[in-house]
Amino acid sequence: MKRFFILLILLTFSIPAYSATIYRWVDKDGVVNFTDDLSKVPSSYRNRVETEERKDVKEKVTPQSPKAAIRGSEQEEINTDIYGRDESWWREKTHAWREKLKEATENYDAAQKKYSEKSDELSQRRFGSPTQYKMNIIELDRLREERDKCGAQVSEAKTMLEKLSKEAQESKADPAWLE
Repeated sequence: MKRFFILLILLTFSIPAYSATIYRWVDKDGVVNFTDDLSKVPSSYRNRVETEERKDVKEKVTPQSPKAAIRGSEQEEINTDIYGRDESWWREKTHAWREKLKEATENYDAAQKKYSEKSDELSQRRFGSPTQYKMNIIELDRLREERDKCGAQVSEAKTMLEKLSKEAQESKADPAWLE
């Protein structure tokens, strides 16, 4: 039995060391990702994947030439901002807020039109009873609240587009990506 354990221990330590290739990339949100399977890297990031060979045995790593390192960083600056976010990320963000702004503006205009019509109706008409008048005032208040809510949505969308513009400047993104 003792010989069996000794043999088992010798076999365990005599197994050759395996190596693994690690793939690293930065996604559109600036998150650094790692995987050991190249097929798990999204196709849009494969041209920017960095590989690292991991071994149990120390190996001398030859440094990259300075010119190659500079060329690599220049290429990345052209295609991404300082956080690794590319043109599609910026366009997606601004497109979503532009759509919200467009929808909110349309809703605001419709609510303003309804409010104006009801207000004009109230100013031109005489009502038979105080109850009818109060009901119309309540309806006018409801339309005003709806209009104000739509106005707040327009304001929020404009504010977010301004924030995205400032964020793009700070992260050195190409301003054309926001159009």
